Amino acid sequence: MNATAHELGTARTLWELVARRAELTPDRPVFLQDDRTLSFGELHDRAERVAAGLYGMGVRPGTVVAWQLPTRIETALLSFALARLGAVQSPVIPFYRDREVGFALSRSQAAYFAVPGTWRGFDHTGMARRLGAKGVFEAYDDLPDGDPGVLPDPPAEGTSVRWIYWTSGTTSDPKGVLHTDRSLIAGGSCLAHALHLSSEDVGSMAFPYAHIAGPDYTVMLLLYGFPAVLFEQFAMPDALEGYRRHGVTVAGGSTAFYSMFLAEQRKRPDRKVIPTLRLLAGGGAPKPPEVYHSVVREMGVQLTHGYGMTEVPMITMGSPDDSAENLATTEGRPPKGMEIRIVDGEVRLRGEAVCQGYLDPAQTKDAFDAEGFLRTGDLGRLTAGGHLVLTGRLKDVIIRKGENVSAKEIEDLLHRHPDVGDVAVIGLPDAERGERVCAVVEQPPGAAELTLAAVTAHLRAEGLSVYKLPEQLELVDALPRNETLRKVLKYKLRERYSGTVK
Repeated sequence: MNATAHELGTARTLWELVARRAELTPDRPVFLQDDRTLSFGELHDRAERVAAGLYGMGVRPGTVVAWQLPTRIETALLSFALARLGAVQSPVIPFYRDREVGFALSRSQAAYFAVPGTWRGFDHTGMARRLGAKGVFEAYDDLPDGDPGVLPDPPAEGTSVRWIYWTSGTTSDPKGVLHTDRSLIAGGSCLAHALHLSSEDVGSMAFPYAHIAGPDYTVMLLLYGFPAVLFEQFAMPDALEGYRRHGVTVAGGSTAFYSMFLAEQRKRPDRKVIPTLRLLAGGGAPKPPEVYHSVVREMGVQLTHGYGMTEVPMITMGSPDDSAENLATTEGRPPKGMEIRIVDGEVRLRGEAVCQGYLDPAQTKDAFDAEGFLRTGDLGRLTAGGHLVLTGRLKDVIIRKGENVSAKEIEDLLHRHPDVGDVAVIGLPDAERGERVCAVVEQPPGAAELTLAAVTAHLRAEGLSVYKLPEQLELVDALPRNETLRKVLKYKLRERYSGTVK
């Protein structure tokens, strides 16, 4: 880490971080999108003008402003304008619809709601009106504008709650997660310093800017002074042109993104899919060791994976100078200031990057133990070298005839089978066993149809205990995923197959 990045990491607020970077390298680009470029100096100056426009609309420090916007330069400008004002932001993933959006608007008590108008064929303005949202305004090509001379002083401290992020709400109502500027800076700093990046790198955002990874990644850009390519709509192979045109050196997002890059590389094994690429990095979902080895072997780039969640945007991160064994089998190490404790197998966390809790005080009380550690619901262990190994989720432990079965252990082994593209292992209700083990497999193009006998033979050969072998196999064209980091939605698979008996 260079001295400048270390110094910037002490900024009290996100706006202070923007201002310091703008002074250091005003002409360096921060965001690249299609044919457009925004520099660090322009980010500062234009965000101040947008802040003045918002101020003219009535937005004040502490005003709750929700926004549901795609990954665009304008979205970043609006977000930093709100940070300049000291408003409370409630980002909403642009793919969410009436139920989730209505819940977020109601619970956050948002006084304003920024939408993109009609985007990708969906009328967001119409939805906002339908939901009775307050202060609805469109913020796509045009943003509020005004004279920065009217603005009050920027916020002086970064420990007040100014961010409400929303968990996915895949099995129940979403939870409003409370963050401060400092918790987001701490999370982004972990990512930045672990990856050993420099001002010569070019990053990329292929995920929604409204995701917790948005500020996580932007903090990294501000600390090290390099740009990122923004993708408003990400789809392969169309997105490759943007990576190549801008000379991206660092890409990724999550395991699903690694797999998509691999699939494109395999179409032309003799030619590097992105010539300038040297590193894939991400988190947000489990990474099977075989994915790491395939990326390094076939793409000729390094892969570093980390561990984070909406409540704690970055907990651990692999580093390019870690051993291959650690990069393949662990989630990396925590940064200074992140305490990890394993209690009855569960990972618990305490540190500056941890959220302040939830909008619902009862949820906050349930989430933290008596010593202030956040209960993650993830199972894991720490190695002698301090690397974290995740072994599954509490809810992903399948109890078959009284014996615990780790879904992740089976998934990692199945990823080694050549006819498995991706896999999710779930437990299904069973009158005799309590739960039975079901493997749901997405096969790669051209693969021979997999059978349960072939699956169990492969797992036996890999040394899996007999009592853990799947008793049911389901083949699907595509596993159900969310629209952010492409996580597999296991609850949908449980709903689909709970009534089946094999």
